[in-house]
Amino acid sequence: MTSGSLPHLFARLAALERRIRAAVAVRRGSDPNPDDPFRGLYLSDEAIDALLASRREPYVPFQASAASGRLGRLAETARLSGLDVELLLVALAPDVDSRFEQFYGYLNDDVTRRRATAGLALRLCGLPEASATGRARLDPSSPLRSAGLLVVDDRERPFLSRSLRVPDRVVNHLLGDDLADAALAGVAKVVDEVTAADVGNLVRAFRAQVRLAYLRERPGGGAREVAAAALGHAGFAVLEVDAARLRAEDVSTVAVLREAVLRGAGVVLGPVEEEPPLAALTHPSVPLVVFGPNVWDPRWSPDPPLLHDAAPLPVADRADLWRLKLDGRLAPGVDPAAATAHFVLGPGQITRAARAASVSALVDGGVVTTEHLRAGARSQNAAGLQRLARRIEPAVGWDDLVLPTGVVGLLHELAARARRRDQVIDQWRMRPGGGRGRGVTGLFAGDSGTGKTMSAEVIASSLGLDMYTVNLATVVDKYVGETEKNLERIFTEASGVNGVLLFDEADAIFGKRSEVRDAHDRYANIESAYLLQRMETFDGIAVLATNLRANLDEAFTRRLDVVVDFPLPDEPLRRLLWDRCLGETAPRTEVDLDFLAGAFELAGGHIRSAAVTAAYLAAENGGPVGMAEVVGAVAREYRKLGRLVGEREFGRYLGLAADGAAR
Repeated sequence: MTSGSLPHLFARLAALERRIRAAVAVRRGSDPNPDDPFRGLYLSDEAIDALLASRREPYVPFQASAASGRLGRLAETARLSGLDVELLLVALAPDVDSRFEQFYGYLNDDVTRRRATAGLALRLCGLPEASATGRARLDPSSPLRSAGLLVVDDRERPFLSRSLRVPDRVVNHLLGDDLADAALAGVAKVVDEVTAADVGNLVRAFRAQVRLAYLRERPGGGAREVAAAALGHAGFAVLEVDAARLRAEDVSTVAVLREAVLRGAGVVLGPVEEEPPLAALTHPSVPLVVFGPNVWDPRWSPDPPLLHDAAPLPVADRADLWRLKLDGRLAPGVDPAAATAHFVLGPGQITRAARAASVSALVDGGVVTTEHLRAGARSQNAAGLQRLARRIEPAVGWDDLVLPTGVVGLLHELAARARRRDQVIDQWRMRPGGGRGRGVTGLFAGDSGTGKTMSAEVIASSLGLDMYTVNLATVVDKYVGETEKNLERIFTEASGVNGVLLFDEADAIFGKRSEVRDAHDRYANIESAYLLQRMETFDGIAVLATNLRANLDEAFTRRLDVVVDFPLPDEPLRRLLWDRCLGETAPRTEVDLDFLAGAFELAGGHIRSAAVTAAYLAAENGGPVGMAEVVGAVAREYRKLGRLVGEREFGRYLGLAADGAAR
């Protein structure tokens, strides 16, 4: 606050006090009993006669003078006239100098009315009570009231006897207090720092008096940060407003607009998906930037906005922003662009992710590694998807996979597509037009237990992402159209999450379209057609896993980036699987791995299940894992699969299988 602001404000109030002194003198001159100690509590006959004998005249008019300091800046921003400023000062006086309460009580002829009434304020400004010009300055649409600078109370009273009040936030602002209105806590915040961005067109628009803009947010576009940067570079302070909380908490939009006017700020409102309160936030001095994921609806405002797409930051800009926010704390040789290239993050998310990475690194000596970067990036995932899918933090890597070389190669290809899509799709523009998304999708097909789910987890781990397994119970619904709605919610939430989305048993919802014989077939085909279209526009990473590839609709094949067939493991792979699953930490005696691999044709999942069962048997017996426990566990696995436990497979260990079954 400038040093001249308060002296100027007090000088203006002193001028108001001189006019009040003159008004008091006039009042005393017409009072038949000026020394009556109960004046203002009752009306005597003489007072009524005096009222009848005189006319209500204005007091000495004010002398117009230029406002300075905060009062002057507020008058300029709120488009206040000289009369508006004087009316504001009249209403403000009791909040700055308590003597004015007594002054107004006397002039109102009612000691209980200690604020200026509309009629008294007009007369103190030298206007008749019936002045249309003066009364219009107190209308709800006037600059004072529409910006929330002045409140007219006592609506049940006649207009001239309604009290005028200045909100505490306005009083505090004029006295030098910059704290935001407490009513806006959690709904609106002042942005002190804006992220550098290429927003030249928007800046020029705001400087050219454009007062309404709509930013359509693309995944990773950071529309909020783009809007704040544009307003900041155009010379405005920035007030960010959460549209959902503004609606849910029923906060007055007048309070939001008042805060913006007091600060000379632009308002950033969003994200919006339904009609926002634009009319209540419209002001000629306040640029309003609305953002959301959908296209602008012309019904929201009669005034067309400036339309702008908030596109994702280029890879180089993202890398520069990571380095700027990490401020030299990166470990040697760590490239933030390479480590997080497959993460879709906006500028604000990168800023918060960098802080999270720095905090995590404090435990490890303060140096930020690739793991810290990816953990920070994952911390920006929205929680909405966890209500629709099960979140899994990957705990396996490439070395844990026991699969044929060709299958592993296809899995590496799928991971590479996720890492390189910025370069191929955005920079090289290898997928132009058609409204296609930037998604990466793969199909994992094979018998149960062949490693489909584990492979999806490995891909998520290699990319530093979480995995989300879609629960079909939350998707499939017997009512027409509900399954599509559930899937849409999943895809929408997934677009804001950096993760791998796994549809297990995908044939249940991605099944073939069939010939229409009844209404059920028609609606089933509609469901499949919707999925075909939605997969085309998906921007994330999705894996479809199925035991029945033949049941999937052929139209999905074109939309899949990689199709991986998982075969049953051959004997060398089964031997390696038995060795891996029995592990190195559990105690074990001589286990005939060659026999287990050659005799039992089991998938990896069944081998793992048998190994765990064998470990439980050994723990219960108080000894190491041996052939007796392993063969007994295999016998149990055979029975679960509906297979016969016979000499052909178990050979010389058939007795151990029988003993294990008896336990």
